[in-house]
This record gives sequence, C-alpha cells and structure tokens, in this order.
Amino acid sequence: MQKYRYCLTIILFVHSAFVFALPEMTITIRDHLFYPSEVLVPSGQKVKLVFINHDPTPEEIDSFELNREKVVFGNAKANVYIGPLEEGEYQFFGEFHPASAVGKVIVISPEAYANAH
Repeated sequence: MQKYRYCLTIILFVHSAFVFALPEMTITIRDHLFYPSEVLVPSGQKVKLVFINHDPTPEEIDSFELNREKVVFGNAKANVYIGPLEEGEYQFFGEFHPASAVGKVIVISPEAYANAH
C-alpha cells in the first residue's frame, strides 16, 4: 500500500510541475541594452523574466509601473517575477544606464499571446 501511495505522490508532483509552470521570458543585457527590448506576456498570469547580463558591469533593473527592482551582477543572471497583470504596457529600465537600457513589457490577452507564439 505504501508503494502505491509513494507512486501517486510522485505522479501528482510531476503533474503539478507542468500545470503550474510559469511562462518564462529571457532578456539579455549586452552593451547596456536589453535584447529583446519588448517582451509579450499573457494577461492574468504570473510570469518569470530571466535577465542574463553579458556585460562585465552590474545593471539594476527598475520599473515603477511593475513595482520591481533587481540588481543583475556582471556576467550573471537574475529572475524577476511579475504579474498577474492587466493588459497594457509597462516600462522598465537599467538604473545604471537609463539612456540606453530601456525596455517594455507588453501584456496582451492569453488568446493573442497563444497566437503570437
């Protein structure tokens, strides 16, 4: 009986990992610029943004609209979780290089997001 309970626990754990997987977008930082500078995300869902900094210097990701702030050290990566968000555009920038490191999260309906990918 315990063997079946163990197997059921494993199956439920693996299933929940797929069901609750967050949409993930990767944004690279190179020469104090974000690539891509605009990312599409679905409305009403939590999203994981992965920032990979290829520059030797740190960058501080800042967004007043998203209420987020995160330092990404040089040649490192950092995760920023956002949402769930309503449809619209949300600006973010690199606080250490605000003239060049600028980006935008564009939140669209889940249907439009599915069609875009």
